[in-house]
Amino acid sequence: MGKDLVNAVFSSRDRVAFRRKLHRCLDVLGEMLDTSPFDCSAPMTGLEIEINLVDADAGPSMRNAEILADLGDPRFQPELGKFNLEFNVPPRLIAGDGLGDYERDILDGLRAAADCARKSESRLALIGMLPTLQPSHLVPANLSAGERFRALDSEIVAARGDEFRIDIEGFDRLRTSSDTIAPESACTSVQFHLQVPPADFARSWNASQAIAAVQVALGANSPYLYGNRLWAETRIAFFEQATDARPDEFKAQGVRPRVWFGERWIDSVLDLYAENVRYFPPLLPELHDEDPAAALEAGDIPGLHELRLHNGTVYRWNRPVYDVSGGKPHLRVENRVLPSGPSVVDLLANAALYFGLVAELAAEESPIWERLPFTDAASNFQAGSKDGIAAVLRWPGRGEIPVVDLVLGELLEKAHAGLDRFGVDAAQRNRLLGVIEDRCRTGRNGATWQTAAVRAAENRGLDRPSAIREMTQRYVELQRLNEPVHRWPTEP
Repeated sequence: MGKDLVNAVFSSRDRVAFRRKLHRCLDVLGEMLDTSPFDCSAPMTGLEIEINLVDADAGPSMRNAEILADLGDPRFQPELGKFNLEFNVPPRLIAGDGLGDYERDILDGLRAAADCARKSESRLALIGMLPTLQPSHLVPANLSAGERFRALDSEIVAARGDEFRIDIEGFDRLRTSSDTIAPESACTSVQFHLQVPPADFARSWNASQAIAAVQVALGANSPYLYGNRLWAETRIAFFEQATDARPDEFKAQGVRPRVWFGERWIDSVLDLYAENVRYFPPLLPELHDEDPAAALEAGDIPGLHELRLHNGTVYRWNRPVYDVSGGKPHLRVENRVLPSGPSVVDLLANAALYFGLVAELAAEESPIWERLPFTDAASNFQAGSKDGIAAVLRWPGRGEIPVVDLVLGELLEKAHAGLDRFGVDAAQRNRLLGVIEDRCRTGRNGATWQTAAVRAAENRGLDRPSAIREMTQRYVELQRLNEPVHRWPTEP
């Protein structure tokens, strides 16, 4: 969620000044894309992992502040709910054994965090939505400490002017409502970052959009909420509805939602930032002292602080990121499609598939987005979220095709080639993409494991809440073994 706000009370004058500053930042970014030396060295990657804290009964543990204080590791930060943490894994190249380095670093960090959590009678769970959550857990009192979280809640609630209504139909149907964005804390994800030169950004973002459905279908890990079995990746629908700041009248007028897949392929990163400024009113109009135009004219690298702050309140599933590191500006695609978990090796297999596919698809002479209508990419994303590994997608030259057949017959080969472009060691490439292949052949991902384990418990006579609690306890224990989820037993 970023650093805390200096001032969480905003006047109408603040909002007017912030809008003007946004347009100035946008103009400066456009000028920089033509004139400034962006970092175009070897492509750095990054990972952010959101984590749930659970108590002895597998319910949420609202103790992130004391765990973070004990841990004292700046890589770990609070997330929206008191039962959430975020692990910002240091960025690196994935050439050679880079993916293996990620895995070792993540496991070491999680072990240290788990040790601190145990002192607070808590455990870590990497999962898209904690299955034991109930509406009583997702209330303003359980938002993490900090002005930013409460200011964001206040601003989105005020913009909505009504309750947030949730209506998700899967195997069961969930209808509920809330007068706060606190339910958003139920959604825990992993984000992949890929640094790209400005000239290549549009191709990498378009490729990320094209494969988003494949990612979410294979990586689905959120089938339960409030005791209901909903979508394979319920987190997608829930996040879209739980933070929708649009009153019904605005929806009828075609106002875009802040949680957004998008509506077209792009030609430049500037297209996305311009849409953000054009379509979305500022939520947190915190002004910075920097004059971006003056900074650029003086030969400095502008921070574009207002543009970055505003961008962080538009929740694209593939988000543009402008940042400055080592005195140079750079651009990244932030891929926000996937849920957290199930195991670290599963997470790294998902990363290998994403980085490999984007690298290969972005380099093709006849790119997929020139043959895949954007409306098909968007409907594929919904199908992948709802049906998971059983999803059927529309794909150029294949018509309607099961996602596992598409991956096994075409996309795995491209992912292998893409990782070769990064210089990934063959052993790591084969190991991690082998997890994806086995997941497709077994039809087993996090969502199908969860539903099979609950069904097995119910067949033994447990009621739904008890079955979900037992499944969650086993999930947390099996996760620690770092075995891919397709190998997990569904029976105790």
